[in-house]
Amino acid sequence: MTAIRPMDPAFPIDRQVAIDAGAVVLVNLFTLDKADEQTFLEVWQDDAAFMKQQPGFISTQLHRALGDSPTYLNCAVWETTAAFRAAFTHPQFRAKISAYPSSAVASPHLFQKVAVPGICVA
Repeated sequence: MTAIRPMDPAFPIDRQVAIDAGAVVLVNLFTLDKADEQTFLEVWQDDAAFMKQQPGFISTQLHRALGDSPTYLNCAVWETTAAFRAAFTHPQFRAKISAYPSSAVASPHLFQKVAVPGICVA
């Protein structure tokens, strides 16, 4: 089973999903043993296929760290926190977590766009 280590221990993902908000981005950092990469990728692909079918899912992209670091970053866009919450707490998804390699540690966190004049739009 994948361990969950909050990015912000004072505000873990379980508290974040309780907040109703518009469009959100899930940023999930995964660390794991190099020997477990292939298994991780297979399980992540299965999870992503499940999430892709859920209401409110917009997109996802997995990134791998450069070099020999077996570190991955997933960015997934959801219409609302309610949509993400429904998928994240779905019994079928929760059952899938046990398929991840035991070395995998996930650090999920939800974000929203920030408007910065002349640079970023919200």
